[in-house]
Amino acid sequence: MHTVKKTGKLALAAAAFVLLAACSNTPAAEPGVTATPVQTEQPAAETPAPSQSPEPSAAPAASASPSAVPDEGTPPTALEAASTVMRALENGNMKTLSAWVSRDQGVRFSPYGYVDIENDLVFSQEEISGLMEDTEQRTWGSFAGSGEPIKLTFAEYFKRFVYDADFVNDAKITLNQAENKGTMINNINEVYPADKYDYVDYHISSIDPQYQGMDWRSLRLVFEKIGEDRILAGIVHDEWTP
Repeated sequence: MHTVKKTGKLALAAAAFVLLAACSNTPAAEPGVTATPVQTEQPAAETPAPSQSPEPSAAPAASASPSAVPDEGTPPTALEAASTVMRALENGNMKTLSAWVSRDQGVRFSPYGYVDIENDLVFSQEEISGLMEDTEQRTWGSFAGSGEPIKLTFAEYFKRFVYDADFVNDAKITLNQAENKGTMINNINEVYPADKYDYVDYHISSIDPQYQGMDWRSLRLVFEKIGEDRILAGIVHDEWTP
């Protein structure tokens, strides 16, 4: 009888030991993993193309930086618009250029400081995009001095009478004020009166020192004021003339 009781106690002890061992090997639940959000770099804001409809914005200041970028939704000042247009000209980007051209009036190209409303060529917004590939020779006016007609394709005219110097990097930039050095009459304020237009003058006083300033260049970007927006209306080239 004592042997049976002893044997039963040993069996119970063994069972309890096995149960405790099994419980001690149960793995603990893994803690939840908290995902770390990935920071993405936002692209730099660019000067928006004009909406070509009147929208409120702050009026441009003459001291504004030409490379400044306006707040999102704010129409650009003349200086900001000119900076974007000049970059497009530097790169020959006609698609960007066309986005700034007036749908109704187009943009006028003047080879010299005297804006000739009778003979200067005007192109619509739709025409601008494909002009660089256009092989048609057009008459853009007359060469100063010789009086010979300026017969060039647009690509040839662009190289000679638009971006013919490093205006982006070398020019002095002024708002509604031009460097008048040549013999050519500057009538920009008559054709583009100040109450309706702003213009930004990019002036390079000298390209090669040996010419002692007789190789100066200017490029004037004229913007029509539509409300407080700015639309490209004219590209006026100027240079030393005999």
